[in-house]
Order: sequence, then structure tokens, then C-alpha cells
Amino acid sequence: MAVTRIYILARELGVESTAIVKKCQDEGLDVKNHMSSISAGLAATIREWFSEGENITTVEAATKVDLKKVRVRKRPKQKRPVKKAKTKEAKARAKARAKKAKQPEPGEPAREAEPAEPEPILPAGPILEKPAPARLSGPQVVRVETPEPLRPPKRKTRHDAPVTEPLMYDKLEDEQSVLDLTEDKKLAPERSKERTHGRRRDERDAETGRRLKSSKWRQRDIEERQARLDAAGGESLRLRPVRKIVTKSRVGVAELVRPKKATIIEPITVKDLSSVLAVKSVDIIRKLMQQGIMATANQSISGDVAELVALEFGVELVVERKSTLEEQIRAEFDRRQRSNLKKRSVVATMLGHVDHGKTSLLDKIRSTQTAAGEAGGITQHIGASQVVWDDKMVTFLDTPGHEAFTAMRARGANMTDVVVLTVASDDGVMPQTVEAIHHAEAADVPVIVALNKIDLPGCDVNRVYSQLAEQGLSPVEWGGQTEVVKTSAITGEGIDDLLEHLDYTAELLDLKADDTIPATGWVVEAKMSSQLGPVATLLIKEGRLRKGDAVLAGSAFGKVKTLRNSYGQDIKTATSSMPVEITGLSDVPQAGDRFYCLDDINNAKAAAEENQILSRESSLSRRTRVTLDNLFSQIEAGKTEELNIIIRADVQGSVDVLTKYLSELSTDEVKIKILHAAPGGITEGDVVLAEASNAIIIGFNVVSEERAGKIAEEGGVEIRLYNVIYRITEDLQKSMAGLLEPEEIERPVGRAMVRTLFKISRIGTVAGCYVSDGVVNKNVKVRLIRDNVVIRDDLSIETLKHFKDDVREVKAGLECGIKIAKFDDIKVDDVLDFYEIVKVARTL
Repeated sequence: MAVTRIYILARELGVESTAIVKKCQDEGLDVKNHMSSISAGLAATIREWFSEGENITTVEAATKVDLKKVRVRKRPKQKRPVKKAKTKEAKARAKARAKKAKQPEPGEPAREAEPAEPEPILPAGPILEKPAPARLSGPQVVRVETPEPLRPPKRKTRHDAPVTEPLMYDKLEDEQSVLDLTEDKKLAPERSKERTHGRRRDERDAETGRRLKSSKWRQRDIEERQARLDAAGGESLRLRPVRKIVTKSRVGVAELVRPKKATIIEPITVKDLSSVLAVKSVDIIRKLMQQGIMATANQSISGDVAELVALEFGVELVVERKSTLEEQIRAEFDRRQRSNLKKRSVVATMLGHVDHGKTSLLDKIRSTQTAAGEAGGITQHIGASQVVWDDKMVTFLDTPGHEAFTAMRARGANMTDVVVLTVASDDGVMPQTVEAIHHAEAADVPVIVALNKIDLPGCDVNRVYSQLAEQGLSPVEWGGQTEVVKTSAITGEGIDDLLEHLDYTAELLDLKADDTIPATGWVVEAKMSSQLGPVATLLIKEGRLRKGDAVLAGSAFGKVKTLRNSYGQDIKTATSSMPVEITGLSDVPQAGDRFYCLDDINNAKAAAEENQILSRESSLSRRTRVTLDNLFSQIEAGKTEELNIIIRADVQGSVDVLTKYLSELSTDEVKIKILHAAPGGITEGDVVLAEASNAIIIGFNVVSEERAGKIAEEGGVEIRLYNVIYRITEDLQKSMAGLLEPEEIERPVGRAMVRTLFKISRIGTVAGCYVSDGVVNKNVKVRLIRDNVVIRDDLSIETLKHFKDDVREVKAGLECGIKIAKFDDIKVDDVLDFYEIVKVARTL
């Protein structure tokens, strides 16, 4: 979403930024100062508030702004003096002519005064005068003082040259010194033709041939001599030929002026920030160290940190992130004018517990409420379908469960408008129903409850209502806000009511789209077909998609070869809120990717290749997630205002206690929000929800499933396991205060499943196990797990055998016999989790 700042909008409107801040605060908006960032929608609202006329599309609760008081008044421009058209020369000539006309010649009668000549017509505008010659002014050179002549050199060798002698060896001024040095066999200069290199020739005595010392010194000779003396530096250097020292004129270096406002493009390095702010890199590194950030000159820093550092030096820094081609395309699509807006159909997602009738209810809706001529041709494998009744349409997403629904939301695909929560009247609210409710709340979409299987006898509706009210979904019949529709997939009862409620919700949401612009939307699902190649199911948000259009979908691109609707029929055009199946893409896109209909296939190809590179880079460097270790630093940096937690415990009582205790730990700096709390082991759904919501998973006397642990490790989701309840609150309080101490981290080693039991007298129960993962080591700890619940922890192995041999370890894929020390309560299908304790120091 495009954002802007208050002071930029104030400059655009020509008003004071304080007026905009005050107006937004009067309207109850969270705008603090002129540096606050606002969305494009709020910027459009402010423009209408500060414009003439009445508000048309916005609501204004406070007093209307007086534009005359808040306008920024411009200073009037000073008028330049207009030069007179007539010059001095023209005035002098006219005066001479007038004087000559008044004086008659001698002997000639006085004649009447002739009329004066008309003034010459000059061109409009100022006449440029010829400038007078410039007069030079400045200090006058009185005399040039000659330098002190050098003393005649004494007899010397290479090792005892005076320190005040020039470092240059050109030719010795004394010929006798040259002969002496030659006799000493230290130096033997060659006699060659004398070169002047453009300088004046040396004056020599006619009798002796020695060079005369002239008193006429050039300024350049003086500078070179002074440079050689300075280069000597008081060191005892040998007299040897060295290269000439070229002196530069001393030019005064102007001091760097620090700008008041600067702009920089991400990625930002300390070196780039130094050049933009006109500040030394050492000073910037010192400021970063004060904020707890250790960085070098070539290391990248975040935009927020760069802005804080710039404010320390009194510079307002504007960080511009280098936008990708897909972001440019998205911005271009968002800026398009929508002149033909009309109502579009609502998109609903079916969620709920297993075997509560989601698929049966959807099949009943599609088979009984399909338009004439279209019944029987519904493609069941497609992930979305469209239902038509009474000239109204509803689009249902039937493939994504709540886990896939949240996985797509994690990639930014908020494609659903309403969630239809299916609850069986005989079972009521089940664990997966609670998970679906939490996923819908995290997506911030309205929920309509379909109370299915209402035709079964003995259903207690009030019991289901009370369970829904406990989860925050109070029915309308009880005075709440949640619509509950009683349905039956067998008899078709309540189908019309459900569709009417969906249409009424669409009216409240005011869903509109323009079907004349190029299409854009999301990828619902995609697969690779052996006959058709990559096949993708698209949900069009708005616009028009035709056969043959160029499409960009994530890292895939291509032209649409086939276009089919949800009934399996070939169509030529698809419009808003329609699910379609297309072929012709270069690769299989991911579910949740945004797609765009472009005019040029080359632009789509370039954007797809860039997305592939960015996907590769993002997989190599995962984004920083909130953990208990970096929680305090995230709070200090202002990145974390709400900590999301998912709780899993062995029994419901522990869940209730943890929910109560952790909710009371909220402070002014950070609020703790519990997204989901339920008994049982940590599942894949918990990890997916934590990844989408940037949450921490806390397990009490439970472990995570093998697949869930791998997904959490790949996604960077932190899972904390505890067996003492007060340690959870202690660690959370210490992490919020930045006082975490070094801890003992549990590292998994392997897992084994109990397949049979052998009871041996005088020894006890020996478990015949199959090693499914990792390695079983004799010297590690053992945890006994039964139905994803920890039965016994901190056990040790007494005997480990492979067939009849005592061994130290057994690798995955082999069978072994395990005797646990001082413990015999083992059953078939139990899981033995082997782990070791590693001490690791925590760092913030």
C-alpha cells in the first residue's frame, strides 16, 4: 500500500502541517506529528477536508477547517526598477542640436526656430548600456624578497649529508665537490648535454666554468625548494637521486555543509549513509553502538535505524526502497481510474471441523441452486466454484482448509470476503472448529455460522449457542452480532437463507469492481498436468481476463491458452469474482500469488525472473521473527507492540491456567495476545498460524509432531517446551525486561517407536523398537510420549541391544531392544524421544 507523510501532503495542499495534524487528531485518528506516515486512502480524505466545497465521499465529525487561517502565505516578489529608455549619449546629442539651432551665423538674419527633431523610436524594453572598462584593484607588489643563498658545500660523502640540504639531486653547484666525490668513488656523474626542460639556462663563469649564483629566483623554484626542505623532515637521509616532488598550490577546502533533508535508497549501508549525511563513518558507527547495533562501514542497516541516526545529527532522512517490477506493476494497477464500478459477487470460504458437512453442504448448494442448463457440469476438482440464483452470484472457496487458508494469508492473499463456519448440531464446537474461529479472527473477516445437520433428532441448539458464545461468536438470537443459519445438506433446509445472508453481507460490505480494466486477482491453487502442463486456478478480484492475454503470476508468466469456468466450460472472457482455470504459464505458481493481466509479455517475463531471484534470496535469509531472546530488543526498537502466543498443554486445566497467567503479563510497552489455546500436541496448523501471525508457540508437558517441528525450523517459528508452569511466566517476564540468562537448550537426537514388548524375569520390560528418525544413543535422555502427551520425562537407558549385541548407538531404519532404567510402564505404539541438553548463552 502506498504511504506518504504529513509534511509532504501539507506542502502539496499549501497549508500548515500542524493544521493537518490537529484536524486528524480531532477526527480521532492516530497521527502524532508531521513525520507520521499515512495511507493513500487517508491522504485522499485529508485532501477533501482541506478543499473548497462540501464533502462528498468523506465523513467529517469535527469542525470544518478554516482554509483562510491555515493557508501558507507567499512573500510578494520585489519589482525590479525599470531603466529609462533614453541614454546619456542620446540626451547629449539632443541638447547639442537644440543649442546649434538657437545660435544663427554672423551676417545672417535670425531665422525662426526650427522645430526640434523627433526623438528616435527605440525598441520596447530596457536598452543595454555598454559597460565601462573594468578597473583592476587590489594589493600592489612592492618588492620580492630573495631567499637566503645556500652556503657553499663542504667536502662530504654519501652518509653525512646535512639535514637542511634539499632532497633533490640535480647537479652539484660546486664542480670541485663533484671531483672530490668522484675521487672518493662514491658518485660518478656522467657528463652529458645540459637540459633545461624549458627553464632558463644556468649562467656560468667564462674562466672557471662554474655556475654563478643568481639572485633572480622564480616563485616555482622557491616552492620546490621549500617542499624539498619540508620533505627532509629532520631525518638523516642519504644523498641519492630521488624523483622530483611536485607541489600543489594550497587551496582552501570549504567545510562540508550538512543538509537539513536527505534522501537515500535501500539497501542502506553505513558508508552510503555517511556520504548522504556528510558525517564521518566513525561517528555513525558510534551512534549505532549506543543503540546496541554493531555494524561496519560496509554493513547494511534497516531504514528505521537509519532515520533515527539521521535525527541524531539533525537531518531529516527520507528512505526510498527500490521497488521491484511487480511492485511497480501493482502500483500502476492501483492508480488506474475505475469509471465503471458496479456490484460484484461475494467470495466465501468454507471452514470447520472434519466431518461436519462442509463438502456435503457445498455440493447441495451447487446442485440445487445452479442456473438452468448448467447443472451437472460442475468440475469437482477445481478449488473454487460460482453459484447463481435469482440473478445473484456467490463464489465459494472449497479447497483451502484453515491451514491452507492461513498459509495463503501469510503471503498476503486476503481473497475471501466472508467465512462460512460449518458446525454440526450434534457434535457442537470441536477443536478444529476453535482453530477455524481463530484463523478467521486473525484474517479480520466476518463470520457466518452454518449450523449443519439440523435434521438429526435430539440436537441441542442452545448447547451449541453457548459454545459459540464462549468463543466470542454470540448468536443474533441471543442478542449478539453473529448470524447463525440452520441448514441441512440432506434435506436442503436453510440453503436459501444462507445465500440470502451472504448477499446481505455483500450489501453491507459494499463490494464493487470495474469489469472493463485488465484483470487482477489471486492464485487459488496450481498443479502440473502431464497433458496440459502448468494449470492454475485463478480468482479474479476485478477486471476482465480474455483468452490470449499475457499474465504474470509470481515467478510464472505466459499467455492464456485455455480459459474455463467453474463448470468446466470453455469461455472467452471472465470478469470480477469469477474463478477460472487457465493454462499456458511457464511454471507452476504458488497458492496465494497475485496475478496481473499485462499488455506486453516481455514485461511479464522480466518481472517473473526478478521474482525468482528475490524468492531465492528470501529463502537464504529468512525474516527476523519475534522470539523470547530478541523480544526486548524488538520492544526497544519499537517493532513489537503486541506479542502473539499459541498455547498447547496436556490437559484443559493447564490451558486455562496458562491463559489466565499469561494474559495478566501485559504491560504498557507490549500486550500479550493469545491467538489459540488448546490441549494436545503441537500440530502443523499451530506452526502455520504462528508463521502467518508472527507468534510464539508455548508447549506445557507436550511435544510437537515430527512434521510440525521441521516446518517450524524451516519457517523460523520458535517453539518453547516447559514442564514447570511458573518457568513460563518467569521467562516471559525476563525477556520483556531484557534479563534473560543463559539457558540449557534441548537438542533432539532421535526417535523410536515401540512395536512389541518382552517381559524378562529379574530384568523387567524390554521394548522392541524401530528407530524412525536420527540416532538412538545410550548416553542421552529419554522422554516417553503417548498420544502426543508426555507420560514420563528425564529417563535414561539401562541397556541398548541390536539383536543380541550390546551397542552404544543404533541408526535410523534399524530395530533395537531398549531397557529403560527404573521404569517398566511401556505400551505398544508409544514413542521414545531421545534428546540431549546443551548449554547455550543467550544474546540480545
